[in-house]
Amino acid sequence: MNTPHSSSDHQITTARGRLFARCWPAAANVDGQRAAPIVLFHDSLGCIELWRGFPALLAAQTGRSVIAYDRLGFGQSDPRSGGLTADFVQAEAATGFLALQDHFGFERFVALGHSVGGGMAVHCAARYADACDGLITVSAQAFVEDKTLAGISEAQAQFRLPEPFARLQRYHGDKARWVLDAWIDTWLAPAFRDWSLHEVLPQVTCPTLVLHGSEDEYGSSRHPQQIAGMVGGAAQLELLAGVRHVPHKEQEDWVVGRIARFLANGMA
Repeated sequence: MNTPHSSSDHQITTARGRLFARCWPAAANVDGQRAAPIVLFHDSLGCIELWRGFPALLAAQTGRSVIAYDRLGFGQSDPRSGGLTADFVQAEAATGFLALQDHFGFERFVALGHSVGGGMAVHCAARYADACDGLITVSAQAFVEDKTLAGISEAQAQFRLPEPFARLQRYHGDKARWVLDAWIDTWLAPAFRDWSLHEVLPQVTCPTLVLHGSEDEYGSSRHPQQIAGMVGGAAQLELLAGVRHVPHKEQEDWVVGRIARFLANGMA
């Protein structure tokens, strides 16, 4: 097992505001070459800190550098004004991801996204198909499902209580209200009801690993089935029994091991 060096923090200046990023580097291979880094895309309420120990463990077990960033408006990145546009999932591939790529200077990459970040990873894998070596989705939504909306509505009620919102503030500070409203208002808006990944999935040609919990409160097994069934390249699907929406927290060792096997055996 390769042990990653200490992580390094980065400030990335963009036209829309400053992004905060973190990199967990991996040692070069024997021939001096480095495998393509894994780029992480967080969920609707997420940020770098909420990945917890997952990126370091992933770097150690895969031998690849891992790069994560806080999208604009989240975590330690600059605030964002206004709500999210209906195309915000697709747009991240042309904004935040490109800024990250330019800053770190990587050409090839592996895209890994959790929840709505999985949709962003899909768009990156499709838009930059010639450079994407692999796609990994974790609890990703492929369309707007009644179960997804019900889960968001239930969370909305929970966040009216002081303690859950205070936890969100620990990670997003003064941006916490914007983060929460952006998630709820966007997904529950009638204009977002027809959103899906159906058109973009066939444009993904790299090997794909789809992970999803059987008890995911934000989406049924139809989501991983559609992602695995509609991508243009070879796909592997794992439905984790008894697991909810955050498999990389609930079954961290298993998830990291499964990703490591996929990258070692399923990649050219």
